[in-house]
Amino acid sequence: MSQLTTTVPKEYVHRASLAEVFLTGCTAHEDLRFALTGQWPRAHTLFNSADGLSHDPLQVAETFRQAGMFLAHAELGVPLGHHFVMWDLNYTTYLENLNIGSCPTDFALDVRCTDITYSGRRTSHLRMEFVIRRGDAVVANGTSRFSAITPPVYARLRANRPEGDDPAMPSVEPGSAPMAPASVGRRFAADVVLTPTDVPSVWLLAPDLDHPIFFDHAGDHLPGMVLLEAARQAACTLTAPLVMPPASAATVFHRFAELDRPCWIEVAGHSADNSELMTVEVVGRQGGETVFTSTMTGPVRPL
Repeated sequence: MSQLTTTVPKEYVHRASLAEVFLTGCTAHEDLRFALTGQWPRAHTLFNSADGLSHDPLQVAETFRQAGMFLAHAELGVPLGHHFVMWDLNYTTYLENLNIGSCPTDFALDVRCTDITYSGRRTSHLRMEFVIRRGDAVVANGTSRFSAITPPVYARLRANRPEGDDPAMPSVEPGSAPMAPASVGRRFAADVVLTPTDVPSVWLLAPDLDHPIFFDHAGDHLPGMVLLEAARQAACTLTAPLVMPPASAATVFHRFAELDRPCWIEVAGHSADNSELMTVEVVGRQGGETVFTSTMTGPVRPL
């Protein structure tokens, strides 16, 4: 009898929809090393390239995020109900190995915990290294650091969140429409998260709060994956009508991005090399403070 396959518990990766859970299993090894398995669907409304032939690099970032949370809960003793604060997320993908075949993409994900801090007997801070493979081919590698916070500590932390906004913020015309999908490297208007301002290189981060993937579950701040998507879309404004798939990205999260305050996305710099790769630095700000910075690099291609 063949062995049946299912996903890991959705609660362990902080997802509400089973369709958005990409991990299927885990085997623990010595020295805090773990061998995970997973699967990406052939068709995904958000994490496919515009031509439908490749997985999107941000699907790698989401898979790393899920793996970190799953291992914290399932293997490292962090109880369900604890909150996670991600401090950084770095990845490099090999785009030629992100192609979509005739079947869903099964992958192996090797994870090594390189730094764990404990509060009492419980894990409170983790650093992980990731490698994704399809057979013998390396698809991506990367690292991430995050903290696990108890509900009482998280409640106190969020009770002290700042108020007010940057008095020098750009202006947005009342009723302004979001950017056109093709101008930010997207096919569908529902996936656009940027609205133009009176400053060409600055946008208001205004995602649809009912988006089924960006906001799969309730939260009290903008998810890190929304910030990564904002950075990608800002980068693509420089290449439109071509796109720049973010083959690699180094992102640092400095503070929470609040839902009830304007968050401004700005291209802080960009460069191109002779191999036709473009590198774009994107900054998100709220109330005059830096929320995140992301440096993305990728080729410039047709949409």
